[in-house]
Amino acid sequence: MSIDESTARKVAHLARIRVEEDELPALASEFNTILGFIEQLQEVDVDGVEPMVSVTPMRLKRREDVVTDGSQAAKVLSNAPDAREGFFAVPKVVE
Repeated sequence: MSIDESTARKVAHLARIRVEEDELPALASEFNTILGFIEQLQEVDVDGVEPMVSVTPMRLKRREDVVTDGSQAAKVLSNAPDAREGFFAVPKVVE
């Protein structure tokens, strides 16, 4: 797959990146270089290779999945401009 200037312009537009017209050939070239690297990676045979999280074999630390209040309600509410009965107080917006 090859990226031309019009495709580079479209990608820049979709990514909301302003690219000047004279910079489009360089951007297209960079895209083509990246796609070349991806094609090289696709040539690697990974059959039978276990997915890994890290380059060193270790088990991830896990904690029990329980719901808590975080034990910081007072600290969190201290940042609120108005708090009542343990909740944020906000102006009424619906009649």
